[in-house]
Amino acid sequence: MVNIGVPPILPTAVVKPTLDTPFHIDYEWWPRNSLNIGVELRAHLCDEHQDVYREHFDTEKIDWVNGRTGEVTRVDGLQHVLQMHCSKQPGYINERLSLIDAIFRVFLANGNSPLNCRELSSIVGHTPEKLLRTLSGYRVYKGIRPTPVD
Repeated sequence: MVNIGVPPILPTAVVKPTLDTPFHIDYEWWPRNSLNIGVELRAHLCDEHQDVYREHFDTEKIDWVNGRTGEVTRVDGLQHVLQMHCSKQPGYINERLSLIDAIFRVFLANGNSPLNCRELSSIVGHTPEKLLRTLSGYRVYKGIRPTPVD
C-alpha cells in the first residue's frame, strides 16, 4: 500500500546571515551561472596590468612560493597579480566604486579570507547593516556569499 500523505519537512541549509556571518567570493558560483571570472578579474586590474592582460582571456596557474614558509602552491596568476600588486596601488578601494565592487576588491586584496559585515564596514565605509541588507538578499552579486559552515 502506498502512503500518500504530507511529505516530511526536511531541515533547510539556508540560514539568514547576521552581522557576524562571514562572507567570501564563492568562485564555484561563476561557472554555475555561466559566467567567466577572468573577465571580471581583469576589470579590477590596475592600469599597468590592464595593458599586460588585455589579450589574455584565460587565467593560468602559477607556482607561488610563500616567502615566510617556503611552501610552494599553485595559484591563479591573475588573482595573484591582483592581490600582490594591483590591490596595493593608491585608490584601489575608493568612494567612486559601487558598493559591490568595493566589497569584491576587498576580498581580492585579502586573498578571499572571509570577513563579516562589521569587518567589511571598517574597510569600505558603509554601515554593517547596509552591507548585510545588500549581501543577504535573494540576489547574489559577483559570487559574494556567506562562507559555508563546516
